[in-house]
Amino acid sequence: MIGGMVMILVAVWIYQSAVKANAGNVLYWVAGCAAVFLVSQILLINLNFYLSDWFSGDDVGGNYERDITEIGDRKNMGGFQGISGRFMSTFLELMPPVVGFLIVAVIRVKFITKESFSAASLFGGLKDMFVAIKQSFKSPQ
Repeated sequence: MIGGMVMILVAVWIYQSAVKANAGNVLYWVAGCAAVFLVSQILLINLNFYLSDWFSGDDVGGNYERDITEIGDRKNMGGFQGISGRFMSTFLELMPPVVGFLIVAVIRVKFITKESFSAASLFGGLKDMFVAIKQSFKSPQ
């Protein structure tokens, strides 16, 4: 759920950045970055399954096959306990969207805007995007 909302925001961000940078084939950039984000999400969610099993001590043998679509299998039934367990659960939930966002941000800086790498260029345009989204909800009077 979180990854889907971040993916929509990333697609809007890439669209606005590509239009502002006069990049050719804007929709190809948006579709490509969305695909990269989605693939990174899938890979990192699968990695989270194995990390979760490793930390909780579940048997990850040859007969154990975990699937993304098995919602009940993702629950943390007694696996992580205490403060470190809450941190681990939060980390495993938020890592895929954050890493996917950073991958797309690097693609944006390197190939779309062609700026030098810095924190300002990596996250540039986010404020403009949120301002534009906020303005879109205001009704003209």
